[in-house]
Amino acid sequence: MSFFQHSAFLRLRTLVSGTPRRPRHPLLRVALGLVGVALLLALLAVGLVVGLAMLLAGMLWRLRTRPGKPVRGRGRTLEGDYRVVGKPSLAR
Repeated sequence: MSFFQHSAFLRLRTLVSGTPRRPRHPLLRVALGLVGVALLLALLAVGLVVGLAMLLAGMLWRLRTRPGKPVRGRGRTLEGDYRVVGKPSLAR
């Protein structure tokens, strides 16, 4: 019996290849499918709760820092003359 036909090597190969085998028993297959769906739903719920908490915290932060007050500038004013420039015509 060679090393490549040994059961330990075959188990190691299934771990390294990244493609786990599905269980043969139909009830176990359904149970693992339901566990996967439940895990996806739990991750979705946690993501929604975290996202809503971040939005709420941002709105509360904005209300707390600027309750209707205008934003103060740096005190320096940049003045200049402006001229509207038309689109250049393409020479054909």
